[in-house]
Amino acid sequence: MRIHVVGVSGTGMGALAGLLLELGHEVSGSDVAFDPPMGPALESWGVRCLRGFDPAHLEPAPELVGVGNVCRRDNPEAVAAHERGLEVTHIAGALARFVLEGSSPLVVAGTHGKTTTTALATWLLERAGLEPGFLVGGLPRAGDRSFRAPARRQRLAALGGAMRRAPFVIEGDEYDTAYFEKTAKFLHYRPEVAIVTSVEHDHVDIYPTLESYLEAFRRFVALVPESGLVVACAQEPLVVKIVGEAARAQVAWYALEGEDTHGMPPHWLAAPAATAGGVQTFDLYAGGVSCGRLALPIPGRHNVLNATAAIAAVTQGFGVRLTDAAPALASFPGVRRRQELLGAPAGVAVYDDFAHHPTAVRETLAALASRHPEARLLVAFEPRSATACRRLHQEAYAAAFDGAAGVYLAPLGRTNLPPAEALDLGRLVSDLTDRGRAARACGSLDELVSAIVGEARPGDVIALLSNGAFGGVHARVLSALQAREPPG
Repeated sequence: MRIHVVGVSGTGMGALAGLLLELGHEVSGSDVAFDPPMGPALESWGVRCLRGFDPAHLEPAPELVGVGNVCRRDNPEAVAAHERGLEVTHIAGALARFVLEGSSPLVVAGTHGKTTTTALATWLLERAGLEPGFLVGGLPRAGDRSFRAPARRQRLAALGGAMRRAPFVIEGDEYDTAYFEKTAKFLHYRPEVAIVTSVEHDHVDIYPTLESYLEAFRRFVALVPESGLVVACAQEPLVVKIVGEAARAQVAWYALEGEDTHGMPPHWLAAPAATAGGVQTFDLYAGGVSCGRLALPIPGRHNVLNATAAIAAVTQGFGVRLTDAAPALASFPGVRRRQELLGAPAGVAVYDDFAHHPTAVRETLAALASRHPEARLLVAFEPRSATACRRLHQEAYAAAFDGAAGVYLAPLGRTNLPPAEALDLGRLVSDLTDRGRAARACGSLDELVSAIVGEARPGDVIALLSNGAFGGVHARVLSALQAREPPG
C-alpha cells in the first residue's frame, strides 16, 4: 500500500513508519521538524520525509493515512484526508491491521520504565533465537531500528503448556490514541503476556482524576486472557490494587529484596549488589531458589526492577531458559535518551535522559550518582509535559532533585495554563534551596546553557532531563564545553 503518516517524527509514529516500510509498503511522513535522533533515522530507513503539514502531501492520494496523537482535529492534512474520503487510522489501528493478528503480543505498560523494559524483553527474546517483532518508543543504542516485523513461521510452546505464536513486543502507552479515538493505546494491543511496571497518576490532560487513570490500567489488565500471564511489580501499591481487581490470567509478582510487597509474595526477587564501571550486578531468586548473580550494563535499582520484569515475562511467558537470559542480559546495549552519555568534553560527563515525572527524575539521578559516586551532579530540567507543567507534583519535584548539587530549571513548556494550575518555578527554587540544593529558574534556554556550563568543572556530571527535544540544549552544552578544551 501507499501510506502517509502525519506527525511522523514522534518516537512511536516514526517506528510505525519504519515498520510499515519493512512490511513492504511505500511510506511517506510529515512533521514540523525532523530533529535527531528520529529525523535522521527516518531518512536512513527510507521514509520520504515532508516538512510541515500541507494537504499537498496527500497528492497523489495515499491508500491509508496514519495520524499521530500529537495532531489536533484542525491539522491541515488530517482535515484534507477526511474531506477527501481517504481511509484514516492511528498507530494502534495500523498495528492491529498489519502485525498483531499473527503474533503473540507482549505488552509493557506502566507509568515508568516502559521503554527500557520493552527493549530488555526484546533483547532477551532475540538472544534466545525467537526472532521477536517489536515496536519500542525509543531508539536502541546498538543498531538503528526501534521496530521489526514478527517472524511468521514459528509456533512456541511456553512454560505451563500455553501455545504461543511468534512474539511481538510493544511498549503499551496509556496516552490516548488520536483526536478521533480517545481511548488508551494499550487497550488496542491484544496482550497475551503483559508487564505492569508501576502506576502513578500521570497525563492529567487525559486523566483528570487518579480513578480515571486507574480504570485505564484495570481495563488493560483485564484484556489478558486466562491462558496468558501478567507480570506485575509487587512493591507498587497501585499495581497490586489494579491487578488484584482486574486480572484473569496467572500473575507473576516481582520486587526488590527488602521492599514492601503489600501482601503479595514475589515469585521473582532481585537483590541489587555492587555497581562498578556503569555495570549493576544483582542476585536473582525465582520461587525462593537462587538463580545466581546477574550483570546489567545500565545502573540503577529501577533498572534492576525493569530487568527482573523482562526476565519473568520471557521465561514464564515464552519459555526462554534462564541460562540463556542471564548472559544475554549482560550484553544489553541500552536505549538512547535513557542515561545516554553524550560525551565528556573538558572532563565533564554530559548525559541525556527522558525523565520528567518526579519518580523518574529521582531514580535517574540516583543511578547516575551510583555510576559517578565522587562526582558533583548538575541537572538541567525542562518541565514540558502536560503533567510536569502543572502543580500536581509541586512538592514531589523538590524531593526528586535531592541527588543533585545544582538544579537549573528551563521555562515551562506550556504557557497557556492558568497561574493557579501551573508549576510554580519560583516556589520550586525556594524549596530546593531549603533542601540544600543550589537552584535557579532560567528565563530562557540561552540563560540555562550559560549558567550550567559556567558552573561545570572537570569531574562534574551534567544531566539534561526532558521528554522533548529541549530546544537543542544538548548540542549547545557540548559545544560550549568543547570550547574550553585546549587545542589538540
